[in-house]
Amino acid sequence: MTDNIQEKEIHLKDYLRVLKKRRGTIITFFILTFVTVVIATYTATPMFRADTKVMIERDTSAGLTSAYRYTPYDPEFLETQYQLIKSAAVVEKVVHNLGPEKFYDLIFKPDENSSFFSIAKAWVKDRIVDIKDVLGIDRLLSSDDEQLSGESGMESVPLTKAEQLEDVIKAGISAEPVSNSRVVQISFMSDNPAVATKIINSVAQAYIEELVEMQMEVSGHSIGWMEKKADLQRKNLEESERILHAYKKEHDIITIEDKLTVLPERLSDLSRKMTQAETARKELESVYSQVKNISRDKLETIPAIVENTSVDSINRAILVAEQKISELSKKYGHKHPRMITAKNELADLKKKKYKELDKAVQTIKNQYQLARSNEKSLKELLDQTKFQTSQLGEKSIQLEILKRKVETNRFLYDALIKKMKEKGITEQSQSVNVWVIEKARVPEFPATPNKKRNILLGIILGLFGGIGLAFFLEYLDTTIKTPEDVEEKFNIPVIATVDLFKNKSKTIVEHVLDDPPSMVSENFKAMRTSILLSSADHPPKTILITSMTSGEGKSSVCSCLASAIAQTGKKVLVIDADMRRPTQDKNFGVENSTGLSSLLAGMDLSGEKLINREVDSTGLIDVITSGPIPPNPSELLSSAKAGALMDEAADPYDFIIVDTPPIASVTDPLIMSRHVDGVIIVTWAGKTNYELMGKGIRQLKDVSAPITGVVLNRFSAKKSGYYYNYGDYYYASES
Repeated sequence: MTDNIQEKEIHLKDYLRVLKKRRGTIITFFILTFVTVVIATYTATPMFRADTKVMIERDTSAGLTSAYRYTPYDPEFLETQYQLIKSAAVVEKVVHNLGPEKFYDLIFKPDENSSFFSIAKAWVKDRIVDIKDVLGIDRLLSSDDEQLSGESGMESVPLTKAEQLEDVIKAGISAEPVSNSRVVQISFMSDNPAVATKIINSVAQAYIEELVEMQMEVSGHSIGWMEKKADLQRKNLEESERILHAYKKEHDIITIEDKLTVLPERLSDLSRKMTQAETARKELESVYSQVKNISRDKLETIPAIVENTSVDSINRAILVAEQKISELSKKYGHKHPRMITAKNELADLKKKKYKELDKAVQTIKNQYQLARSNEKSLKELLDQTKFQTSQLGEKSIQLEILKRKVETNRFLYDALIKKMKEKGITEQSQSVNVWVIEKARVPEFPATPNKKRNILLGIILGLFGGIGLAFFLEYLDTTIKTPEDVEEKFNIPVIATVDLFKNKSKTIVEHVLDDPPSMVSENFKAMRTSILLSSADHPPKTILITSMTSGEGKSSVCSCLASAIAQTGKKVLVIDADMRRPTQDKNFGVENSTGLSSLLAGMDLSGEKLINREVDSTGLIDVITSGPIPPNPSELLSSAKAGALMDEAADPYDFIIVDTPPIASVTDPLIMSRHVDGVIIVTWAGKTNYELMGKGIRQLKDVSAPITGVVLNRFSAKKSGYYYNYGDYYYASES
């Protein structure tokens, strides 16, 4: 598909158009489907379904020692039961309980009232056998089977009656849950209602029996296994107890156990004291480092010195002495005896304070050394305790290992004995509980075929299948069908549509020339009007008509358009430039001994005349036929004479219409498009596809051809479902 094809917006009218166009396909599909469903429904053998309902539950009790019950989530539980119901073991019990000899004749009885499809199926099988006999396929297969059986040493054995019954019953059993319950419905279908009822009741009973047998078998295996394991575990317990006793005796375990209880407490207490001593030492070390490296005058800035009570009391006495000196100095001079005495007392107090400061520093130093000594002692004691603990740990670890081994063996032995006794008591119980809550009754009416449902499904399937098929065929159809297809996908106007001409007695050209007022002629009158109105300034005088492929009707459109224009009193020249498959000489019934090829080849036509054809009293059509078919049409059209001919003919004629070969075949239309004012592309409705059309339009645009529009030829409005726009082309024409 070309790049210039635009996306089409789908409207409801487009769907309706497809349905109208493909209504034959829809009706045919609907009738075939409906008839097939009706025949299949009314010729099918009635089948009766017998149903029985059972309730299936898992036994969730925890055992004899516990009253607690729980229901674990198990999504596969019911599906497992369905498979068990349809298992070979259950089916074998059903056949055994019913009796294969008795039921074989009831199920495999000869079909006296064969249905249409069974007869057709038998006929097809007979024909296949005949074809195999003719081709010798059976002999070839039999020889291969004999060779294989000879190599394997085995011979094929026919199925017994019981095995055949098992296959039929197994294929017919179905199990499905009843919604919102633990009830399961088991069904079986047969053409005999009594047989179906008896089989399905037997299936339910066989299923219960199979569950009991499975539980008995599992319990027997479990008890035997547990007895062997209990005996082995008893021996393991005795052996582990002997080893533990010998180890205790060898390592005096009683004393060790006493120490093991004391040492952890002692170790914990020492660790705590060690932490406290280390903290105290760090605090004193910090204080001592401050007082050691500071002058005496600044010692009182240290918090530990400030807190000393002796220093604090001396400081208060010094303050009192200084106040006393201050008061005496107001009364006496410096050499007064009382002043001298007061100053001596102050000096004594200061000396005493310095002695107390030195004493406080020494006290801090002594405390720091004592804390270091205490920390060292505790650390040695803690290391000694850890060493003792590590020595006892090795023996205690081995002791604990032996104890755990004894306890584990004793626990396993006790558990096995307990479980074995419990299993023996509950041997008759089941892990799955099943109750038949509703036995099957003989059905009165057949389950299949459901005639009303089948007919309704046939109607729905036929209708929607036909509609789906119609849209699928429409999707596969990539041809141009309506004017909108051209305008929306290629953005080129459709100047006219030409009705599908069905008269076999004459050609469309003969019909238009002989009967101008006809409906077909009106199409070309509409085309004429579209061409005259195609340009705002002046209509195209020289018009080239081409198509994508041969057989699309371009030559007929050329002749009929010339006739329609000539009827308005215009003088028209028709040039047949299709020098490969010329047609205009046949359309107008003229000789083709000389023509365009002769003119372009340079032949002297002074004695020849162009062919004239009278249309009516006011119009005239002149025709230049193609002439003899040349070996090189493209070279002739590329010559300067072709352009000179078009220029020379433009003066005496009102319109020049040039018929050229299809674009997809040759380049002649592209060459001639240089000498014309407009190009008209003729397409066959429902035949020309988008890809070919897009390629041709792209070729014309590449050479800048003046495309006037598209003519949709052989257009059937009714067949295309194109009702809403078809009348516009008729009423736009001139009478």
